Amino acid sequence: MKIRKAIIPIAGKGTRFLPATKQIAKEIIPIINVPMIHYIVQEAVEAGIEQIIFVTSSGKFSVEDYFDRNQELEAFLERNNKMKELDLIRKIGSMVDVTSVRQKEQLGLGHAVLCAKNMIGDEPFAILLGDDIVINDNPAIKQLMDVSLVNNGAPVIGVMEVPKQDTPKYGIVKGEIVDEKTLRMTGMVEKPKPEDAPTNLATPGRYILTPKIFSILEKIPRGAGNEYQLTDAINVLCQSQDVFAYRFDGERYDTGNVHGYLDATIDFALKDPEIRDTFLASLKSRLVKHGISV
Repeated sequence: MKIRKAIIPIAGKGTRFLPATKQIAKEIIPIINVPMIHYIVQEAVEAGIEQIIFVTSSGKFSVEDYFDRNQELEAFLERNNKMKELDLIRKIGSMVDVTSVRQKEQLGLGHAVLCAKNMIGDEPFAILLGDDIVINDNPAIKQLMDVSLVNNGAPVIGVMEVPKQDTPKYGIVKGEIVDEKTLRMTGMVEKPKPEDAPTNLATPGRYILTPKIFSILEKIPRGAGNEYQLTDAINVLCQSQDVFAYRFDGERYDTGNVHGYLDATIDFALKDPEIRDTFLASLKSRLVKHGISV
């Protein structure tokens, strides 16, 4: 069955970006001039997703507004003959159907996914975490969709290799090797110590799941951090059916922290032919000003 819907949980408070996130949603903070969330939604749209379901909390209205039409701004741009800018914002406002559901308490990723149950219905669906930008010509979530398709619609979890010392930051998968990029999963471990990690294959926020996960999420107890963990539900799912882990291709940026955000900003500036030279010249002058040599 074609995957038409994607859940994007964005209910977190963004405390790592305070004080900016005191008043605006973290997901709207731009990388140069494009909000972080735009890249996540764009990946889903390029993969063929037709409906985005944001799982939100109070203060996140700006994310929904960004993907809506702004008639007043469009009229202003048209009056002032700013046709390039007008075309840009019209495309943003019509790129995908957006709906949202509130997560009134932040009780974990599993709980956030469960909040979208009624909007998903009986269809398979994608999950893209709003903190993780993955850049690739073939969208990461599309790669997982293709793997699911050739495996009779089985759930597929996107994974990447991480240094062993970084396993406490992620859910880590274990399983049986199918091919050089694919595992048939036997389970996951949430944020294991390096010495306890079964592999170094981490889950950075891309999933293809079926509605079966909802009945599991309704029954699992709270897990790590006293929250309802999607990891725990996937572990239960692995006991009753095939679940695959797939090492997707792409450059991944963890924009949930300032370090990853800066990496993304620098890389995107260097890859943009319109601003690359200006960025390099500005960076060099700043280094000289501060007496830094590289």
